[in-house]
Amino acid sequence: MKIRCLRLQASSIAERIFAMSDSVGQLLSGTEAAKDIRAKLTQEVAELKQKVPGFAPGLSIVQVGGREDSNVYIRMKIKAASEIGIVASHVKLPKSTTESELLQRLSELNNDPNIHGIIVQMPLDSDNPIDSHLITDSVSPDKDVDGLHTINEGKVAIGDLETGFLPCTPNGCMDLIKRSGVKIAGSDAVVIGRSKIVGTPVGELLKWHHATVTVCHSKTKDLDKKAAQADILVLGIGRPEMVKGSWIKPGAVVIDCGINSIPDPTKKSGQRLVGDVAFEEAKKVASFITPVPGGVGPMTVAMLMKNTVLSAKKAAMRMMSLQWNIKSIPLKLQEPVPSDLAIARAQIPKDITQLAEEIGLGGSEYSLYGNKKAKVELSSLKRFSNRKSGKLVVVAGITPTPLGEGKSTTTFGLVQALAVQKQKNSFACVRQPSQGPTFGIKGGAAGGGYSQVIPMEDFNLHLTGDIHAITAANNLLAAQLDTRVFHEATQSDLDLYNRLVPKKQGARKFSNIQLRRLQKLGISKTDPDSLTPDEIKRFARLDIDPATITWERVVDTNDRFLRKITIGQSSTEKGHTRETSFSITVASEIMAILALANDCHDMKDRLGKIVVALNREGAPVTADDLGATGAMAILLKDAIKPTLMQTLEGTPVLVHAGPFANIAHGCSSIIADHIALKLVGEDGYVVTEAGFGSDIGMEKFFDIKCRFSKLVPNAVVLVTTVRALKMHGGGPAVAPGIPLPKEYTEENLELVSKGLQNLYKHISNGNKYCLPVVVAVNAFQSDSSAELELIKSSSVQNGAFKAVICHHWARGSEGAADLADAVIAACQQPSKFKFLYDLDKSILDKITIIAKEIYGADKVEVSEKAQQSMKEYTRLGYDKLPVCMAKTHLSLSADPTLKGAPSGFSVRVRDVTLSAGAGFLVVLLGEITKMPGLSTRPAIYDMDLDCDTEEIVGLF
Repeated sequence: MKIRCLRLQASSIAERIFAMSDSVGQLLSGTEAAKDIRAKLTQEVAELKQKVPGFAPGLSIVQVGGREDSNVYIRMKIKAASEIGIVASHVKLPKSTTESELLQRLSELNNDPNIHGIIVQMPLDSDNPIDSHLITDSVSPDKDVDGLHTINEGKVAIGDLETGFLPCTPNGCMDLIKRSGVKIAGSDAVVIGRSKIVGTPVGELLKWHHATVTVCHSKTKDLDKKAAQADILVLGIGRPEMVKGSWIKPGAVVIDCGINSIPDPTKKSGQRLVGDVAFEEAKKVASFITPVPGGVGPMTVAMLMKNTVLSAKKAAMRMMSLQWNIKSIPLKLQEPVPSDLAIARAQIPKDITQLAEEIGLGGSEYSLYGNKKAKVELSSLKRFSNRKSGKLVVVAGITPTPLGEGKSTTTFGLVQALAVQKQKNSFACVRQPSQGPTFGIKGGAAGGGYSQVIPMEDFNLHLTGDIHAITAANNLLAAQLDTRVFHEATQSDLDLYNRLVPKKQGARKFSNIQLRRLQKLGISKTDPDSLTPDEIKRFARLDIDPATITWERVVDTNDRFLRKITIGQSSTEKGHTRETSFSITVASEIMAILALANDCHDMKDRLGKIVVALNREGAPVTADDLGATGAMAILLKDAIKPTLMQTLEGTPVLVHAGPFANIAHGCSSIIADHIALKLVGEDGYVVTEAGFGSDIGMEKFFDIKCRFSKLVPNAVVLVTTVRALKMHGGGPAVAPGIPLPKEYTEENLELVSKGLQNLYKHISNGNKYCLPVVVAVNAFQSDSSAELELIKSSSVQNGAFKAVICHHWARGSEGAADLADAVIAACQQPSKFKFLYDLDKSILDKITIIAKEIYGADKVEVSEKAQQSMKEYTRLGYDKLPVCMAKTHLSLSADPTLKGAPSGFSVRVRDVTLSAGAGFLVVLLGEITKMPGLSTRPAIYDMDLDCDTEEIVGLF
């Protein structure tokens, strides 16, 4: 008997789903129900994309082999996904795929934040044995949109129907049952079949919807009688038309999950599809019945799409959620405060994967270096590109004593307070310490007391090897430079050309970097054999003038005996010797490039622009001319990624780059700032530090780093101490390794008062950039309350937005809570940030503005050598770059003996050098060295390694 659909208005979805038979049963059309579901999902996805620009649900279908029946299902799923707005990808693996290869691919998909649903198409058509249960359990439960993972199955079993994914076919069955209008609660339900995919989970779902459920199987006795008791009958046994009409209770709802092929000579294929129920008989008895095909099948796909959209919505909510759920680590405060190393070791860091998850990073967005640090992938910036950035706070200081005044300690104390005490998303972005000061006198830069980054040993020693990578890249370029000079001096044009472009397998071609050189020379040819003798000469000879070579080798050790050396003394170099020198690695231009690059492309572009010398015609010779750009980039491919660490209280820290502030620009990387600002979100805070005082690190942070990053800072935190102000007020000299004179350990308001002029000048420097300045008075145990209050009140009276007495060294976040309040208030002010000078000004004008406005100098004197350098760089077109002043950090002037806030002094420019790749001119003031030396008693005397426990001894 034919089934005729009720002719009702198309606008009524429910009426399209139900079709009336000539007798009793209504047809439950899965096709129409699926259309309804997919239409709603399409609307949800459109709204989601509008709410989160650039976001789209992602589904990955993994197939092993190429079974045609599987291909049909996959095409159907991809078509449905595409119509809804889901980005579906088909990961097709060959039949030769092994179990381990499949598991690796699934791991990659699990960690891909752009994939929200993963399906492994069964059966696995592989030549190798693969455990299918292991495979389904290797899909992340959060992406298991098939609902087949043991965890998701377990959630269904215990009645947790909200937090996981419901299996698709059973969920489709439940949807159809609900659409029938039958009351599930209190009804008798019989499920015939106990498969993992259909029967068992359908029974659980019916049970948790308060039906009384009987699950029958091949061993069940009197199966027909049990079926006849069912108000709801679900079939999933895979036996064609096994259940007869006589088995069905009149008025029952019948859901047929079976799909079987039987012979039918009337069909072109010779076969037709039927379910597990004898449909023609059953429809006369049932109140509602699903057809085969067109019943449960379309619902399975629809529910798969529904689970994918649900997963994507959860991921989007996590992306849009601006409040982290940071699990802070409680401090165990002690008095007296133990050593920095003892405090750090007493605190057990969180597993870095936990911290990464807390701040919103996906598994593919970081790479582990052990379990306490990780490299953050630059791809995270793309995912969060549409999120508004947080507030940017820079921590600077007054002119310090040689002991340092605790900028790093204040930075970590502040971010701990913002995150733990104020529940604000907050990140610290800091530089990686050089081994020079670590093994010298000053020590590392991990902070101190109860405001540190941990593990502090890792932080201060090697970390993830970035500085070593910079050393390798720098020295590779130096080796290539000297070698090129040597080879050009010892070979003819043609011999040189033939070696630069050798034949390989009978043919030769230019490499990409050589093609760039041809383009630079205006030679449009790409066939190496077509160049004229003149073109060969121009291409092959850089004609470097050895007297103009500026590129130095570097090493990350304080080694005074490398300040001036002679290279090429071996007989094999045939007399090609020259005097040169080493710098410490953190003074390398490549370190500055790493810190100032906005991404990998920008880094490569800057590396290629490095000027290493001039040719004999006075034109710049670059790293790209030497063919070294790509090789250096390879060495830096991991170094360009910031390292994720944590503070003592478990808040996030990004450690990246480490240029010295007195001989370079002294700031951590732009990339780290960008990543942190996106992760904290619009209401969050990123706290970064600038090396030494406002006259050095802060000025360069604003006039160099902010120009290249286009970031707009919101506030300045200026760190001061009683100790430093007493020194500026005329106190005795302070030296590392020597006990402080009594003037520094006893109350002396007169010395503090006299030294305040230095603090006022630094406050004024911050105000010149139109930013609110918060003074952080870093309190020491020997400071009196009168001294601290004097500094606090005087700061506000002399231009500070607020001034706060801080005890974070002794009390961690609790001791910096007031500072956090002050910073939050300062960042609520509209940012009116401006640069100190315009780039169109001459080199000398820019130097003069900094010297007079920031240092307080009366005039600038320029040596003859510096005048010649400025003239040459102006000729070459480098005069529009910002300037990076290299001077002592121990005075506002270029004379380290001038304390306080000197005036009426002159600044002498000794020389100007070019860092074309970094993008600035280095102005050398006074006697400043790029290679420090070890003292009589460096810190190495106190260091040791316990070979039994592998603990480091004597590191601070």
